[in-house]
Amino acid sequence: MLISASFFWSDAINAFLFGHGPMTLTLLDVMMLTGLNITAPDRSFDFLDKASFKIDTRTIGGWKGYITKNMKTGSASLREDTAFLNMWLEKFIFCDKTAGPTNNTLKMAETLASGNPIPLGKHLLVSVYHLLHQVSAKLRADQPISNLGGPWWFIQLWLNMYMHKTIGIKLSEMSFPSEEFNEKENPITR
Repeated sequence: MLISASFFWSDAINAFLFGHGPMTLTLLDVMMLTGLNITAPDRSFDFLDKASFKIDTRTIGGWKGYITKNMKTGSASLREDTAFLNMWLEKFIFCDKTAGPTNNTLKMAETLASGNPIPLGKHLLVSVYHLLHQVSAKLRADQPISNLGGPWWFIQLWLNMYMHKTIGIKLSEMSFPSEEFNEKENPITR
């Protein structure tokens, strides 16, 4: 369903061009489906803005090693909260295509762990638009859709919300042509 819908994506207007008209994902959709903040003042999360500490992500043995190294007992410190939120953002919100942890969302995670609100919904929507752009570029170039990473989960949730009647085919209520029709008029079986 996701790849099929991607054929209808237009980079020119950032919308799906369906037969009934254009449809696009909006901040209101993000807020309704996820409850993520869309109204907090935006902050810069450039690669130039570094977190106040570094979390080892390379030589620790993937996500399992990352969890083991950053998990402590007792009250959680800012570093532990940041490590958890970094994992949550990478694995479950932005769905990075790497197989292990990175520091790509570390500054954002530290900001959240410090109790400062960020418009995470806006960042999710930007990530969705970027993913759809990547997919449509590959489709235009007739290239296979490989593991691009990204929030496919949100696109699927959005499509299911708006297309539930279109997708919900009930085979028990469908009628099929009789065998007589198939034998006489179906050019495939002649």
